[in-house]
Amino acid sequence: MNLDTIFGAVAGTISSVTFLPQVIKIYKTKSAKDLSLWTLFFLALGVALWLVYGILKADAPIIITNAIVLTMIFIMLYFKLSFKD
Repeated sequence: MNLDTIFGAVAGTISSVTFLPQVIKIYKTKSAKDLSLWTLFFLALGVALWLVYGILKADAPIIITNAIVLTMIFIMLYFKLSFKD
């Protein structure tokens, strides 16, 4: 594994983990009222485009990171639409 792949994997791991506390908090409190639906929508769109970019470049760290982040965004969107605040 070369140095740029290692840096990409570490950066991807850190980026992926940043959303986990928010997902856990929403799940525990059953409240997503402070989350902006538009922000989640545009974030999902941007991350989806990064995922496509990673696929086109065949770059595993970009693909894995954005797949994980997009999954967490979809979970937050689900919570936002499911929990009636």
